[in-house]
This record gives sequence, structure tokens and C-alpha cells, in this order.
Amino acid sequence: MSMLFNFLLFISLYLPFQIALNPAEGVDLASIRVLIILFFLVWLASGLKNKKIVIGKNLQTLLIISFLFLNLFSMFFARNPEWSARKLLFLLSVFPLYFVASAEIRNIWKLEKVVRYLIFSGTAAAMIGIGQFLAQFIFGLEAVCGFWANYAVPPFLGRSLTEAVLKNPSWLVNISGATYLRATSFFPDPHMLSYYLGILIPLALALFLKNKNKFYLAAFFILTTADALTFSRGGYLGLFSGALFLTWFFWNRIGRKHKLYGALILGLLGVSLSIPSPISSRFFSSFDLREGSNVGRIETWGQAAEVARSYPFFGTGIGNYPLEIKPTADYREPIYAHNTYLDIAAETGAANALVWIVLMFSSVLVFIKKSKKHVVFLGCAASMIIFSVHSFFETAIYSPVVLTLLLLVLSFANVDVDEKNS
Repeated sequence: MSMLFNFLLFISLYLPFQIALNPAEGVDLASIRVLIILFFLVWLASGLKNKKIVIGKNLQTLLIISFLFLNLFSMFFARNPEWSARKLLFLLSVFPLYFVASAEIRNIWKLEKVVRYLIFSGTAAAMIGIGQFLAQFIFGLEAVCGFWANYAVPPFLGRSLTEAVLKNPSWLVNISGATYLRATSFFPDPHMLSYYLGILIPLALALFLKNKNKFYLAAFFILTTADALTFSRGGYLGLFSGALFLTWFFWNRIGRKHKLYGALILGLLGVSLSIPSPISSRFFSSFDLREGSNVGRIETWGQAAEVARSYPFFGTGIGNYPLEIKPTADYREPIYAHNTYLDIAAETGAANALVWIVLMFSSVLVFIKKSKKHVVFLGCAASMIIFSVHSFFETAIYSPVVLTLLLLVLSFANVDVDEKNS
């Protein structure tokens, strides 16, 4: 195996546990970004030395380059270029991973190995999240919150980001008058953990269907349990959409034994939702348009849509949406559309939002086509469905961990399913 492929395996393990760097006072830098840039430069230098740089020549690569270009171009229309530069530097420090992964993960054997490493680390992060949730019933809510805020997450988020998260807490949820600490593991909030787990859940199920290894079935249930304990309604709707997609599209293509597994999983899901519990209450509240947070979110969507209509071509400039809503906003103030598509449209223009939508949709089509030859692509397609549906309710493309995982999965579209395993 090449050094760069070993790097991808390391990234897959390190991803949910990446440490924050503090290069300056008040500045938190995800170490994963530094590693990606470093190895991208190594990959580029190696390609130039050998006079061969492999870049996937397909629609996904073209759309990713177009997305980055339109983000860059929107900077010229920004009220605050410094904010634009910071967000643009973030994207340019993570997106290079797609090109390295596309060049290095060229066959099914390598793809499976990367997915296995992702599931190993993701399951560990999920178990930490489950333990965090259960700890509040042993040590008390305040004690666990205090420990997590003061000791558990600062090494992974950095002090500045931790302080910003605590000023706008989403760690707690009130359900039927009871307050619970949501599972966050080492992520800044439960929504980002839910995004991360939602991408991994179908991949664990796909490896189980292929290898019949019960570890992956156990990982599937652990990942799903942790996702449920985030109490992220967008995550719930994403998982529900992914389950419907798999059931509708692949039911007639799988064997009887796999249908039994699928029916069992759907049955357990149905039973869990029919029994009154905090999770089922939280899920069904997603459809209550009179519920307080739902009303607030609809108003936020309306604001973002109005901004997008006011700046239809190039948006407010990447990173400048908060200033349209609150001219005195601080950079870390969590002002965003709570909808990935509206966020992109408002900041960088409707055309760029369309580029992102086509990227997600075309990737699903590619994975569906390749799933006829390998079941792991079935999981990739479901991952994209889950991420895309969840994106109607939150924005995760500025999370270094979630974006890194998403780009890894998108790079799988470049795998040659006919290439012999090495």
C-alpha cells in the first residue's frame, strides 16, 4: 500500500477524535485540515515528479471544482472580505481530500478497507456518545454537562469554539417537560454527530450484507442508537428517508435472507416509534408546525429565502449571510439558515446551490448504477440520501469532520468496479 493510502486509513480512524490546534489567541484550527493540506501537497509533488496527476474525469469532479470556483467568486461581492476569506480557506483546506482519495482509492478492495476503518472509529465515537447520554442518569445532568464542557470537548474543539458552543447551547433538549443531555460525543453539537453517524449507518449495514460479519451488524445498531440519542429531528428524517429509499429501490434485488434482515430492522424501527418514549415524541414533533422550534425554523427559512432573492446571482458573499440578518453580528455568532441549500444560495448564489444539488443527486445515481456490481455502493447511495434530507434542516458543510467524511464517500464514485483488487 502507498503512503498516501495509509494516510487515508489514518484519517478514517482519526476523524472523530481529531485534536484542535491553537496557533494564536482566540483561534482554533482543526488538525485534520492541516493534515489534509500536507498530504495534498505530497500527492501533488509526487504527481509532478512522475509527470502523472490522476484526477477523476467525471461529472462529480467538475461539479466540485465549479462549487469551489463560485464560492471564490462570491468573495468579490462580500461586505466583509475577511469573513469570506476565513470560510473560503476552510473549504480550500478540506476539499483537496477529494482529489487525493479519488486518486488513491481505485478499486473495491481499497474502498472496503477505508470503509472498515471509518466504521471502527465511528462505532467508538458512537459508544462514547451513548455513554455520555447514560451518564446523566448516574451522575446527574449538571455534573455530566460540566465535565463535558470543561474537560471532555475542549481538546477536540478548542477553547474558543467550546466557549461559543456553550453560549448557544444545543446540548440539552426538553421533551414532555423533562430535560435531557443529548449525545454529542466529541462533536460541537448533536446535529453534527447525527450527520456523521447518518453517513456511516448505511455503510455498516452494507458491509454486513456483503461479509456476513456480525461485527458490522452490531456496529449498525450502535451507530443507530447513538444517532437516536442525539434527538436531532433532521437526523431522524434523514434516517427515515434512507430506510424508505433502500426498501423501495432494492427490495426486489436482494435475496430472501436479506429481506428477512430488512424486515426485522424495519419492524424494530416501527416498534420503537410506536412505544411512547422521548425518541418517538421527538420524532413525531418534527411534523408539528405549531411547535416552537419548528415555527422559529420556518421563519429562519423565510429570512434566508428573502436574502437569496435579493442577491440571486452571487449571494451576499461567502461567510457574509449573518451580516444581512444582524449587521453587528460577531463572526462566531451562530446565524445561518438551518438549511444547507438556502445557506449556499444566500451566500454564494442560486446557481451554486443548484451545483450542490446536482452534485448530491448525480452521486446517488452513480452509486445506484455501481450497486449492481457491489453492495457497498448501495450504502453510499443511502448515505447521500440521508445527508441530503438532513441538509433541509441543518448546515454541516462547515464542519471539518462531517465535510471530510462526505468528501471521502463522494470520492468512492471514482472507484473502478471492474479493476482487479491488488
